[in-house]
Amino acid sequence: MSRASRLTALAAAWLATGCGGGGSGSGTGPCTPGAATQLVKTGGDAQVWYFNNPLPAALSVKALDANNCVVPGVVVNWTVASGGGGVSPAQSTTNASGVASAADSIGSSTPAITSLPTLTFSATASAAPTSEAVSVKDNFFQPNDTTVQAGGSVTWNWAGNTSHTLTFTSGPAPLPAETTAQMTGTRTITFNTPGTYGYRCTIHSGMSGTLNVVH
Repeated sequence: MSRASRLTALAAAWLATGCGGGGSGSGTGPCTPGAATQLVKTGGDAQVWYFNNPLPAALSVKALDANNCVVPGVVVNWTVASGGGGVSPAQSTTNASGVASAADSIGSSTPAITSLPTLTFSATASAAPTSEAVSVKDNFFQPNDTTVQAGGSVTWNWAGNTSHTLTFTSGPAPLPAETTAQMTGTRTITFNTPGTYGYRCTIHSGMSGTLNVVH
């Protein structure tokens, strides 16, 4: 199940914080910025992720003047308008490229992020799975990128014609013990600590996978 909420990005000094003045340009070359008159989305829109976890990509907007020159120094305030979740920082300032960013945690509902005057970002959230399965095939894991909720489990199923190990190389300590080389069988591991775990087969170069454990 997924739900929707709203978050607003407001350029606080909307018409007053642009540096310079009277310049012109298309936004594709050097120009002297005037007062900021518009925001455009530059990242973070339409993400799909899980409740109570930060979105993978930051939300970002770019401030432009009437001639599409980027405007640094514009203060942008990010606030949750409705629903759950939070945003950090609550206030950010456009950089030399005219871009301001914030990270959003979508809480127990899904944010649709709005920045004045007309921009809308959207994201869709659902509960993370509590169990997943990974096939250990010849020289690859399928899928090789998996997500499971903390307290959930992952089962690796050996399904190839050669022997492979399951060796965790990174992630929150303590890492699971290595599964020695085998051609058949299964192994189920429960993960209680959120984080990103990396694993591989030590026999075959390039045979690796990633497990994301989220809240």
